[in-house]
Amino acid sequence: MVSADDEARKTQAAKRYEADEEELTAQAVGERVTNRTLSPKSESFKAFMTEGWGAVDPGVAPLESSKYIPARLEALGRRFPDSRIVLPAGQPKARNNDCDYAFRADTSFAYYTGLGEDYEAGAVLVLDPVAPDSPEAKAGKTHTATLYLRPRADQNTEDYYRSGYGEYWVGARPGLAEFRTMTGLETRDISQLDDALSKDVGPENGAVQLRVIREADPEITGEVETIREQNGWDDPDRNRAADDRLHEFAAEARMVKDEYEVGEIRKAVAATHRGFDRMLAALPRALDKPRSERILEGAFNANAREEGNDEGYETIVASGAHAATLHWVRNTGSIDSGELLLIDAGVEVNSLYTADITRTFPTNGKFTPFQRRLYEAVLKAQQAGFDAAKPGVTYHHIHDAVMRSIAESLHEFGILPVSVEESLSPEGQQHRRWLACGVAHHLGLDVHDCAQARFESYQERPITPGITFTIEPGLYFKENDLLVPPEYRGIGIRIEDDVLMTENGPEWISKAIPKQPDDVEAWMAEQAAKAGKAE
Repeated sequence: MVSADDEARKTQAAKRYEADEEELTAQAVGERVTNRTLSPKSESFKAFMTEGWGAVDPGVAPLESSKYIPARLEALGRRFPDSRIVLPAGQPKARNNDCDYAFRADTSFAYYTGLGEDYEAGAVLVLDPVAPDSPEAKAGKTHTATLYLRPRADQNTEDYYRSGYGEYWVGARPGLAEFRTMTGLETRDISQLDDALSKDVGPENGAVQLRVIREADPEITGEVETIREQNGWDDPDRNRAADDRLHEFAAEARMVKDEYEVGEIRKAVAATHRGFDRMLAALPRALDKPRSERILEGAFNANAREEGNDEGYETIVASGAHAATLHWVRNTGSIDSGELLLIDAGVEVNSLYTADITRTFPTNGKFTPFQRRLYEAVLKAQQAGFDAAKPGVTYHHIHDAVMRSIAESLHEFGILPVSVEESLSPEGQQHRRWLACGVAHHLGLDVHDCAQARFESYQERPITPGITFTIEPGLYFKENDLLVPPEYRGIGIRIEDDVLMTENGPEWISKAIPKQPDDVEAWMAEQAAKAGKAE
């Protein structure tokens, strides 16, 4: 039996629910983020905001990358001659509430437009297949390329002060004409994108197939999927496979760098070197202080922002036992005197190409004999990998040379529980306990570049001139590793450099960054002295 009190509670709950529904209908929760602002809405204000402004010139010029874009687009078009290819830049990603992470364009979009920095959230590059009997086809072209983006939201529009991309909020930015100048690409208003994507789509009568970099912009991918379903391309597995082929090709196309790309990587390495200088200059005042790993992280990241676009990946500053954690990015530890300090960092320059450098330092400026012995074992393994890196070899050759050197050193230390040959056999691999990760990877627009390439195209492809990569052996002894003597525990060492394969063999792009033990000690002393004079 239901009591009167129960009925009353139900009635009150229903009224509260109805009140909540009414309030939500009045203003959706997602719209309330602007409640903090009392924006003027009068017609006189709107009119007044479009008067009396001088012109603002964004001041653009052709990008150096624009010289290389036609050849990249031509190769992409030849691979997918009957497809409309959709390359979104992506959208800003929310960090919390209405605060976004700094925008960084999708890598494929950056490669095929040449746009770096924070150009241009929401933009989409479309390669449209030409008609077989068109003048373009007769001239050997497979596609025409068009960059779709927002026009300028300058003083002539209400978006100037009302929208998050208006120039009142974010400053003058390039518009359609400016982006055409910068990239050499045809540009159109993003409002025309829907019609451009849906034109002649379908599986019959020679109509085009749509391919999109799915991961770049979920909204654009959803739009492409809708167009496919409406026009007969309604097999999701087939569509995903088509998109994956596009992403795969875009990744593998970046394996061999052109002259411009190599130059940008050299810039990134030079800026990274200066970032390491600043960390070493900050090291003496950071010693033995709480969270001093972050003092060095801050010094490097400040340099990355001053000289480039950002850091190319999360900076690793790992002192003592933290160095045995491969991706220690919390950087909350104290840098204590007498330990080893592992720093893995790279500057991403404005074109979005990055360096990837690791050095290991004695925190007090001098290696102990034991530290030096371990350090030289890693250095020897890196040189073995470099010596194996001849034109035409594969990553397997580099890997095998590094692993043999590491296994031999561990056997010499008396740590390896089996023979070198048994450990190196597929059935063994005991040495990998202390080097379980890879020791080489492609480098470019992504720190781990070309990641969507097929295994056989990555690990089994001959390393030819123009390929840039890292060599990064290490030894990692966890502090709770009971299979090594106590003096090894809590030590991590990695040495990583960036390499360009040339016709004459490999070149250390980062050879100017010291890594021989005596040179490291001299480098540390030099930077400490400079810091002392500056104080």
